[in-house]
Amino acid sequence: MIELQDLCKTFGDIHAVDHINLHVTRGEIFGFIGPNGAGKTTTIQMMGGLAAPTSGSVVIHGIPMAKDPVAAKRKIGLIPDRPYLYDKLTGLEFLRFTADIYGVSSENFTPEAHRLLEIFSLKNREDELIESYSHGMKQRLIMASALIHDPEILIVDEPMVGLDPGGIALVKNLFKTLSTRGKTIFMSTHTLVLAEDLCHRIGVIHQGRLVATGTLGELKSNARWSDGNLESIFFELTA
Repeated sequence: MIELQDLCKTFGDIHAVDHINLHVTRGEIFGFIGPNGAGKTTTIQMMGGLAAPTSGSVVIHGIPMAKDPVAAKRKIGLIPDRPYLYDKLTGLEFLRFTADIYGVSSENFTPEAHRLLEIFSLKNREDELIESYSHGMKQRLIMASALIHDPEILIVDEPMVGLDPGGIALVKNLFKTLSTRGKTIFMSTHTLVLAEDLCHRIGVIHQGRLVATGTLGELKSNARWSDGNLESIFFELTA
């Protein structure tokens, strides 16, 4: 579903992403962890078509991003670390705006929008301006908008920022449900407990390089921390 092939991104002499090779399969929840400045967000920007690689390639659902970015992006629901919202739109209007970008028909939009607003506890606030929303409500609206076109792949950068415990539990359950439906989720996070609890596999990026990939058990073996948690493994691999 997601294929990164020798992916690189440089800024002058800085190798922000350095020859990453990765394959994420259908229905997999893949956690992407690393220190600040390791290259997580830059990788996600290239996966979402927001930045062009210096070299290498991104393939989404069999579609090369560089050759057919529109088709590739239609397969993706992207939630960036700093999403932009139009504060003078209502929640429902923003969903309509997003749906129009992806070519969702009016017939399909109405039931899907109301379903997502219900899931994300925004049903009673859909006609209010976004500027009146709390940070957590805005985060939930962004997630709803990323799902409005029923994408095959969800790419998320720090999904739990600003969410209260109830919101975190909602999103965790939603990700698990999407995974069982065959949706692929690529999730960057600093919340190691979340990655440990939710992800089928985890990749650790450090100084632009993917230094380890695998299940929690495989990472424990590679880091020689058989009795450690993901935090211990993380510090061992990024020291």
